[in-house]
Amino acid sequence: MTEDRVLISSRNFDVPDACHLPKALERGAYQSLRKALTMNPDDIVAEVRKSKLRGHGGAGFPAGVKWGFVPKDTDKPKYL
Repeated sequence: MTEDRVLISSRNFDVPDACHLPKALERGAYQSLRKALTMNPDDIVAEVRKSKLRGHGGAGFPAGVKWGFVPKDTDKPKYL
């Protein structure tokens, strides 16, 4: 039997109050969000594709590819 192991890493483990917003912002949290809010949706999808981010749904399907399948010519809400 194999044991499931989860590796959690963070450069903030030893930083007091790192889980609180002021300290997180001080250490650079949400910089990528700020950048994303200035980008158009196609550029965001391209950036996620370039990053090779994969999902955790079992197959590890590339998120950028999945996001590329979302129809662009609709006003309906989009859920992934």
